[in-house]
Amino acid sequence: MKRRQFFGASAALALAAGLATTAVAQDDRTYVIGVSIPSATHGFMGGLNWHAQQTIARLEATYPQLDFVLATAGESAKQVSDIEDMLATRNIDALVVLPFESEPLTGPVKAVKDAGKFVTVVDRGLSVEGIEDLYVAGDNEAFGRVAGEYFKANLPEGAKIVILRGIATTLDNERVDAFEKAIEGSGIEVLDKQHGDWNRDKAFTVMQDYLSKYPQIDAVWAADDDMAIGAMAAIEQAGRKDEMWIIGGAGMKEIVKRIMDSDPQLPVNVTYPPALISSAIEMTALNFVSSTPVYGRFIIGSTLITPENAERFYFPDSPF
Repeated sequence: MKRRQFFGASAALALAAGLATTAVAQDDRTYVIGVSIPSATHGFMGGLNWHAQQTIARLEATYPQLDFVLATAGESAKQVSDIEDMLATRNIDALVVLPFESEPLTGPVKAVKDAGKFVTVVDRGLSVEGIEDLYVAGDNEAFGRVAGEYFKANLPEGAKIVILRGIATTLDNERVDAFEKAIEGSGIEVLDKQHGDWNRDKAFTVMQDYLSKYPQIDAVWAADDDMAIGAMAAIEQAGRKDEMWIIGGAGMKEIVKRIMDSDPQLPVNVTYPPALISSAIEMTALNFVSSTPVYGRFIIGSTLITPENAERFYFPDSPF
């Protein structure tokens, strides 16, 4: 699968600004871009929603020929309805979608593409490849691999771990598969892996179940910072804080600060920025404000956050 190095979409928009003036003079029509994303039900999505709103406001102020329709959904059925409405009543020219779940959204997104619209898929891939014109995401394989490599390097043979998975999506599969491949040959035993759905409360419940079933747990891969916080609450409540460390992911400021302070329960983290939605919206807009359409796959790498480099990833004013 071909991958291209991600480049700054803001810089690309600046480069296209000169072309946009010509485009406006030649075409006075308004282009409608639909943006469909999950609701802000946890920290990462809260940050992603904030970045989406900020980006839309900035682009509408800069490009009067662009109009945006933003819809958020707390379940797949609502997101399907939102997208169908965008196509039927708003006659969108493009769709930027972060699927709540891969399988239920594949058909509706394909219907948008079949109607001749530009489609950008963000973060969670569809269950059928090749539908979208543009795919923007973090490197989910690297996200899992980087975490797995840390586990392999820092746990002895015979260590026992548990995994908290996200919502059942292609994204989650890629992360978990890469993590498990990275720890192959290490002698680390995965006791259990269940879905915490990237949700603090669900992760708390799943971790409580793990703690009741397994007398020995040496480390936890939560694969998301919200799940890590929920799991840590369960661990503390059980009085087992000194028995295990935990790794989440995405670089939540609360987690990064604890890494900066060398918290032994949170030794490292793995980046996965919610600002990727801004890049996706901006790059989609390029197709309508310049003569240089953008197609392909744009992947943002994952980096291990350690006490030595954590300050670079700490943004106290960020919503996430």
